[in-house]
Amino acid sequence: MQPLVSIVIPAYNAERTVAEAIQSAIGQTWSRKEIIVVDDGSTDSTAEIVDRFAPTVRLVSSGNRGLSAAVNLAIQHSHGDYIQELDADDLLTPDKIERQLSVLRAGDSKRILLSAPWASFYYRTQNARFVNNALCQDLSPVEWLLRKMSGNLYMQNATWLVSRELVEAAGPWDTRLNYDQDGEYFARVISCSTGTRFVPGTGVFYRASGPGGISYLGNSDEKRESLLLSMQLQIKYLLALENSARVRRACITYLQNWYEDFYLERSDLAEQAQKIAAELGGSIEEPRLRWKFAWLKPLFGSGTAKWAQMTFPHMKASLLRSIDKAMYTLENSPN
Repeated sequence: MQPLVSIVIPAYNAERTVAEAIQSAIGQTWSRKEIIVVDDGSTDSTAEIVDRFAPTVRLVSSGNRGLSAAVNLAIQHSHGDYIQELDADDLLTPDKIERQLSVLRAGDSKRILLSAPWASFYYRTQNARFVNNALCQDLSPVEWLLRKMSGNLYMQNATWLVSRELVEAAGPWDTRLNYDQDGEYFARVISCSTGTRFVPGTGVFYRASGPGGISYLGNSDEKRESLLLSMQLQIKYLLALENSARVRRACITYLQNWYEDFYLERSDLAEQAQKIAAELGGSIEEPRLRWKFAWLKPLFGSGTAKWAQMTFPHMKASLLRSIDKAMYTLENSPN
């Protein structure tokens, strides 16, 4: 019998996007599947929209306890041999699950972790370009985590297809985290796996939702604290697999890459990051201004230049998002 795949969708105030996410789950060419949506205490019409898909889609309602708790609840209600997590604003390509399961061979370990490409979009997927980085290949757990940390790379959370055995080995999502919780969870899953198997030619469309999205760090102290805790845990997982000079260097680079997000606003977190780096045998340098913004420093001071470096990329993304939304509205308006 074909394995059952549980597609689990945590949703909070997702009335604008959840139907499209569900449709991408229903449209999977893999026929043996169940779809579970956990409404995490939404105050909008998310639950009513999900109910329209019954009985194909099962709705589980809870109080607002956060993304990690919602995913854990969905997994508790699932029965699948494999788990496909999907955020309520992202989309699966139609053959994603089928293509991934097709690469499994007789005798393969149940702890092989299946991955696929991903592409970011705002409103229209036709302009999305799939990412192809150093993680997009078959890798051992150590090599995957090493490349992630040394190259400042990541895989979007819905790219993964995880066996029930691996889910149980890794344990639940960490409810202490409200930022980078998927990064921590899948680092833990990877550390429990026998390695990743990358499946090209299919994948996930990741919606870059901007300031309203859970992946937007912004000025949130809670999210910064969550980020540093997530990083500490991921470093611990990698060191448990291999405590070597190259691993320690990668971990220091990882801290350096994110140091700017602590340095300006949270000196206490910056000090913690420096302490972790020292324990690894290194140190973190003060963030440098990129050439596009360095010229502002002699004219307006270092504070303004650093603010511009952090703010302008978000302003550019906001403009592109607005343009794409306008084009999407035009293309979908009645003639």
